[in-house]
Amino acid sequence: MFKYSDTNKRYHTLDYFYKHIFNTKVAKINLDAHFTCPNIDGTKGYGGCIYCLNGSSDYDKKNDLLKQFEDKKTIMLKKWPNAKLIGYFQANTNTYAPLDILKEKYELILKQDGVIGLSIATRADAITDECLEYLEKLAKRTYLTIELGLQTIHEKTSDFINRCHSLKCFEDMVKSLRKGNINVVVHIINGLPYETKNMMIDTVKYLNKLDIQGIKIHMLSVVKNTKLADIYSIKPFKILTKDEYIDIVCDQLEYLRQDIVIHRLTGDPLKENLIEPKWITNKISVLNGIDKEMAKRDSYQGIKS
Repeated sequence: MFKYSDTNKRYHTLDYFYKHIFNTKVAKINLDAHFTCPNIDGTKGYGGCIYCLNGSSDYDKKNDLLKQFEDKKTIMLKKWPNAKLIGYFQANTNTYAPLDILKEKYELILKQDGVIGLSIATRADAITDECLEYLEKLAKRTYLTIELGLQTIHEKTSDFINRCHSLKCFEDMVKSLRKGNINVVVHIINGLPYETKNMMIDTVKYLNKLDIQGIKIHMLSVVKNTKLADIYSIKPFKILTKDEYIDIVCDQLEYLRQDIVIHRLTGDPLKENLIEPKWITNKISVLNGIDKEMAKRDSYQGIKS
């Protein structure tokens, strides 16, 4: 059995990680705080990244933060009555607002019963020095994680998908966050247009050398009402098959240090919005496929690190 798993998993699972820190099940409550993004409003770019739907569910858009939290908490505690909770600020760029507004929203969730921490999704270019100072203080009194979207280390791809910030900007922010003892989780996407398998693996090899604590690996989804969907309809690019995706993820896991926690290994877009790939809607099949391939290889996370 892999040392960072209580099951048949051959990688460092998030469930294992939380249970061994908090001695109980931990559930994340995803939230839409109604922020925008510097890549949407014109500060850095317009329209967001080409794959982005610019938000979360219609339910979240219509309801305030506390109602979102209470309704989703009720659902989670029906599944896991003794679970502790982490407020997950998920939609758009969740440090992109004046500090007093950020404090108001973060502190509101931290005051709720059962909450042991926050996970805040953002961009490397959207954390001011003032915000960083506050986050450092926050990390001393709660379990805080900052999730940074990187997606790829390859600048040509980054330009194509309209990320609008550099790799150096990302790396500098990782160093700043870690200097303040703040946990960092990085998002990457496999299957970005015109990237090869080696390019995707190189992104993981690069991250493996940084002081990060976790990673989320996504499969690119072409969804309706995005710039990517328009591009795909005019000039279709290669979409990874399920087997190709599983093979790449297993290779990536082999290069990742064992202490890096795997927060996600695939995405789960809404079926009604999805154009391609259709196979991604069967999340369990993808995860089982990764488990079977790692077992077939007799491999595990970090074997090549």
